[in-house]
Amino acid sequence: MQLIDPNHPAYRRLWVRVAIVAVCFGWAVVEFVTGDPFWGVLAGGAGAYSFYILFWTFRPQPPATEPVVQPDAEEEEGPAATAEKPSKDGQAE
Repeated sequence: MQLIDPNHPAYRRLWVRVAIVAVCFGWAVVEFVTGDPFWGVLAGGAGAYSFYILFWTFRPQPPATEPVVQPDAEEEEGPAATAEKPSKDGQAE
């Protein structure tokens, strides 16, 4: 089971991935300093997991682009060519 989707566009920037790992390990240090080793281990585990997913196994996917559709020469005449043109007296020909 994967908790972090490394292909999400939010993780493409390096500073975002570094910030996530740094916050997790920083919080682990805070927990160990304040005397809560249980929460320190959990935060350190989250930091280790995020490092593994966001750096060790990170393979960014190129952004998907849709192909540009070129109109055919026949379709370029537009709607004016297909509409009936009224004559001078207002009647359609």
